[in-house]
Amino acid sequence: MLKVGILGGGQLGRMLLQAAANYPVETFVLENNEHCPAGHLCHYFTKGDIRNFDDVYNFGKGLDAITIEIESVNEDALEKLESEGVKVYPKPSALRIIKNKIKQKEFYKEHQVPTPAFVVTNNLDDLKAKSDFLPAVHKIGMGGYDGRGVQVIKTADDISRGFDAASVLEKLVNIHKEIAQIVAINDKGETAIYPPVDMVFDPLLNLLDYQISPADLPKETLWKIEAVAIKLVKELKTPGIFAVELFVDKQGEVFVNETAPRVHNSGHHTIEANYSSQFDMLWRVILGYPLGNTAHILPAAIVNLIGDNNHSGVANYQGLNDVLKMENVFVHIYGKSQTKPGRKMGHITILSKEKNDLVYTAHKIKQTIKVISK
Repeated sequence: MLKVGILGGGQLGRMLLQAAANYPVETFVLENNEHCPAGHLCHYFTKGDIRNFDDVYNFGKGLDAITIEIESVNEDALEKLESEGVKVYPKPSALRIIKNKIKQKEFYKEHQVPTPAFVVTNNLDDLKAKSDFLPAVHKIGMGGYDGRGVQVIKTADDISRGFDAASVLEKLVNIHKEIAQIVAINDKGETAIYPPVDMVFDPLLNLLDYQISPADLPKETLWKIEAVAIKLVKELKTPGIFAVELFVDKQGEVFVNETAPRVHNSGHHTIEANYSSQFDMLWRVILGYPLGNTAHILPAAIVNLIGDNNHSGVANYQGLNDVLKMENVFVHIYGKSQTKPGRKMGHITILSKEKNDLVYTAHKIKQTIKVISK
């Protein structure tokens, strides 16, 4: 039986372990918190820091394969494990590119992957000197996550909101839609691509508010998205599963925003909505099984459960019973005991043949359920 480790024991790790129940695999989790969502589902739990070289190396050296639920892991340890024969999904070489937004953007440029024009800034003085590049988005090179480390800089008056650290200054795109495209690729270079999803963001939190799958776009635009996403993933030269986030502008042109080298929030609907979920697909890649069927069973929407403003403390899901009464609605609570403003606490998937019904139900759920503190 293959021994596979997961770096990180949060909600993504938990969902990976739930999918692992279908396969002959022995699972191991490394996480600092023994009460994490994934802790009780794995065969073996190790308490440790996924960013610490020794913790990651000692955890992985007895395993056949290792994967991640978040990018902020120690890639030096993964590189050593890889050199000793442990298979790593994704490869540390790809992880080094993706976890640094500067390297990620330079990779797109080098490999002719369409992406918004950008320049690199090293500090606030450097940003001030690039004021002729505005309006733009300032993205910190390392450590940004879930809307943190991103600032819109429209005029010189906004520059003080930027980052006094190595960052990317990216030209604003006249966005028509924001799209996520999930692609799986195995050790043979074979790919499986999911129907793209239309993402709608909360403009204040810069977090995903809700999404619709499949995205409603002309065939020509969908072909562009698929071609760009597959090219990008193949250029990374690693097996795994990737969420490619893209902009479609008013003229129908496609630009890569950023890439996640792992299972991703934009693919959560695949648990109920697709024949092979993104979590099932990653196990197929790791175990060397044939890639799964990415087709829809039914179109879907996702509503994120976000901690309400002005509420911090023990989480209380106000209106949850009313949502559970709705048809074709699936609630996923992540098991985080404490809520705070803007914190992702869960998601809700909606299935329907009718797009209008998906949008209506998504808005109804947003008005019905609130994550507040007790």
